[in-house]
Amino acid sequence: MSSDHSTEALTKAVLNNLENQHDWTEIKVHIQANLPRPMIYGLPPKRLYVHPDEQIALIKAQKDRDEPIHQTPELEWVLPLHLAEKWSPAQFAAVLDALDAVPPGGIAEAAGGTDDAADAAADTQWKLWRSSKRGKRLLLATVQDDSTITYYIMHDGIVKPRQN
Repeated sequence: MSSDHSTEALTKAVLNNLENQHDWTEIKVHIQANLPRPMIYGLPPKRLYVHPDEQIALIKAQKDRDEPIHQTPELEWVLPLHLAEKWSPAQFAAVLDALDAVPPGGIAEAAGGTDDAADAAADTQWKLWRSSKRGKRLLLATVQDDSTITYYIMHDGIVKPRQN
């Protein structure tokens, strides 16, 4: 089995899993010259990650509004890997360096949430971690020999741990 063929098979398996098992939409394969393999990006059915500082700001904003703030999902990068592959931190760093924080077409709705005029004040503090302002991250899609796929969120740099 050639390397290109196995990479293509991994990409197809992850794409199929995201679409049919996890209900992702707007899924596309992204090929870029400075990437070691094709990447996938798409829109999950709900937000996958909330920055810890955003989580605190959201709680405060929701308390002030007395209603929940809708969490619009954002486009996410996905890196298909096989469990047997050996990747170094430098290889992951090269992938993150080559990518923009937000996949193509992912900024318009991601910055929103509500169109309330009251958002112009301190209430918008929770939006500081959305859209192009977010840190770089990707979802590692690790395919195992039995075709089970496990997903892990990987960030570029050090990220403050979430509070429960």
